[in-house]
Order: sequence, then C-alpha cells, then structure tokens
Amino acid sequence: MKTKYILSACLLSCSMTAISQGLHSGYFVDDLKTRHTMNPAIANDQSYVAIPGIGNLNIKSMGNFGVGDVLFDNPLYGITSDKKKTTFMNPYITGATDGFKDINRIRVQENISILSAGFKAFNGYNTVELNVRSDINAKLPFELFAFAANQENRHYDIGEINVAAKSFAELALGHSRQVGDKLRLGGKLKILLGIAEGNADITHVTADLQDANRWILNAQAEANISMKGFKYVSETKEYKSTGSSYARVKDVDVDGTGIGGFGVGVDLGALYKINEDWEVSAALLDLGFISWSNQMVARNDGKPFEFSGFHDIDVNDKTSPTGMETQGHKYSDQIADFYNLKDKGDQGGRTTSLSPVFTVGGKYTLPSYRLLSLGLLSTTQLGKFMWTEARLSANISPLKWLDGGLSFAVNTYTTSMGWVLNIHPRGYNFFIGMDHLLGKCTKEMIPLSSNASLSLGMSITW
Repeated sequence: MKTKYILSACLLSCSMTAISQGLHSGYFVDDLKTRHTMNPAIANDQSYVAIPGIGNLNIKSMGNFGVGDVLFDNPLYGITSDKKKTTFMNPYITGATDGFKDINRIRVQENISILSAGFKAFNGYNTVELNVRSDINAKLPFELFAFAANQENRHYDIGEINVAAKSFAELALGHSRQVGDKLRLGGKLKILLGIAEGNADITHVTADLQDANRWILNAQAEANISMKGFKYVSETKEYKSTGSSYARVKDVDVDGTGIGGFGVGVDLGALYKINEDWEVSAALLDLGFISWSNQMVARNDGKPFEFSGFHDIDVNDKTSPTGMETQGHKYSDQIADFYNLKDKGDQGGRTTSLSPVFTVGGKYTLPSYRLLSLGLLSTTQLGKFMWTEARLSANISPLKWLDGGLSFAVNTYTTSMGWVLNIHPRGYNFFIGMDHLLGKCTKEMIPLSSNASLSLGMSITW
C-alpha cells in the first residue's frame, strides 16, 4: 500500500515538533510555575519569565507494544547466521506474537515552549505563551502481525490500520482570578497556527490464503495531508498486459514551509478549596479547531488481488494466455492496482478539531504534617485515539526553595512510576521530572516498551 510513503509524510508533518499538556507528576506541586498548562485556573505566587526554548519542554512516548516485541535474540546466531538480532517474523522464534495486543497503539508527543511568562495584573494572574506542539498516533491490529509472522493457509481479517500526525503552534493568553474565598476560575484563549496535519487509513484489510495456489488480498488505502507546499511525487508506469499507462505515487515533496492553517482554541479550569485540608479541581483543555487551506489526497483503487496459481504453463510460448510471461504480466498488473497509491490532487480546504483533554483532581494536605500532600488526578483525552489515565501522587516541600513528588499511574497503555524535582531559590526556578521511568533500553537508548517521558524547564522569577 506504499505505506512507507504515507508514514514518511506523517513523520515529516511532525518533524518540526503534540498534544502533551505538561508533567502530570507535578500537577499538585504548588510552586511548579508551569502547572497552568494543565489547568488555567492555577496561579503562582511569583511572576516569571521562562528561558526561551527551555522554559517548558515536554517529550513523551506511550504504547502497549515496543521494540522488545519486534526484535528478538537470533536463535541461529553463531550457527547459520552472523546476526545477533532477528524480528518476530523469524519462524524459529517461539511465541513471536505473544507480546502484541488485539489493538496495538503507539503515541509520541512533544510540547516545546518558545516563550512563556506569568504575572499578576488585572485583579488576577495572567500568562502569555508561544508553544510548538505535535502528536503522532498509530493503531495496528494484532492480525497484521499474525499475518506477517505466520502466513498460514487461513482467512485473516486484519481490520484497520491508522496513522495520524498533527503539528501546530499556539499563542495562548491566560487569566485566572479568585471568586469568593474558595473558588478560583481561569481560562485561556489560543490562536492556532497550523503547520501540518496528516492521516493514513488502510481499511477493510483481509487476506485469504487457501493454499499455495490461491491468495486473495483486499484493502482500501487513503492518505490525507494538509501542509503548505506539500505534494505527492508521481511517476508513470505501464501495465504489462495491455501497454496502457497509469500513474502512481513514488515519493513526497515539500516546497518550503509555512503556515498551512489557522484556528482558535480555549482552555477552561476551576479550583475549589473545600477547607484547609481538601482541594478539588477540574479543567477542559484544547477545545478548538484548525482550518487548513489544502487537503492533498492519495488513494489506491481498492481492487482485490487474487492469485490463483500458474495454470497450463507453456514456458516457450510468450503470447498465448497460457504462456508464463502472459500470466506473469496479468498478476503484475493486479498488484499494481492493489498496491499503488494514486495522487487525487488538492481536494480543497478542510477543518479539523483538536483533541480535548478533561482532567479532574483532588488534593489532601496532611493536617499533622502540612508539608506533605496526596493527590489523585484523572486525565482523559478524547478523539479517535482516546487515552485515559489515573495518577496517584505524594508531594512534599521540605524546604522553602525545594519541593517535588513521586507518582504512580495506570493508563490506556501501561502502568508507570513518575517523579518531579522543583528547585526554586530566589530569582530562579528549575524543574525536571518524568511521568514514566525509563526502563530497559537498546544500545541506542530506545526504550524496549516504547514508554518514556521527560519534562524540564528553567525560569527567572520575582
């Protein structure tokens, strides 16, 4: 299905840098200056200006499968092979697909703060931010891996394969204020500048392998890319059996970069202090849309490929229907119709929505030791690639200039341990933390589980 081109386009869309709303392990750390990214009602006691580019950096990957499910130690190493590693498709690997789930998901998110500042004015606390965000998502069904590993003579209902990517910049203006003694409300208005959005969907994927002489493959594939200067690169080929020509996508090209779309978004949040010990909060983030100026579409013809074997082959006759060359050309043309994407051109502008995030939190401060608090945060991201998490944290402020915490979470992809350290002497703030501790890695420091997280930031305070 030329999926390498679809994936290349989606990765290109995100190479500039998604929808990571901050360090969830630090949601209840009182003096973490960037908590307003997770709830716009949260204010700081101090004003701050973030150091450009590193004021608030969040990078996160999540998934329920990873490199460790794809690569294995080669059982034939030193015997018939000089390769130490092999893939799950190696027939000598026992239980090669055991690590895959019914639906296999992977997600990579980035949020880089270019500029960020917070200050007291207008009877409340105000924030100004310029961020670049990106999000890559993929959903792969189990049957896809089973078919790749086994190719047994049976029916494979592979289902759908989805890849989506989004990248945009946002200018966010926030304000929060106290309403009475217990309630604090906040909101942000965001001007969105679309950099790129792409999605590739391969649907109705089935494979019938009756025997060595009968295969039937079905799939419909379509790629939609919105990005300034983006285009598919096509080439003209000839059908082997008829000599007529057809066009197929062979590559992608981007002629410069720029703003491909404009949009608007809002964040809404609230904090309610029940008493000195208990506090609850809620936020609804990323309500909005981006209107794109183009939509570059490529799709296949959706024709099935049926291989029923070579019959009554006449090796020496190149022109008759039974000739080896004639039958080979027939199957070659079917593969071309099944496999290749065709450029359908610019289908005009389109509007896409953001993926709203809903959070609810509760915090309890120990009466006997008020420097220690416990928090529970529920986060749900809506949309096609829905994600939920419940995170329990313990937070401590042993010194006036030092606080942090540990957390444990269960989410759609995995369970995780997180931590945060926040250092804030007079005039300066630095924080670092993870929502997921880095586990076993390859020599190239790629997590075997695909789950990893890193957040850090530096600010000047007064």
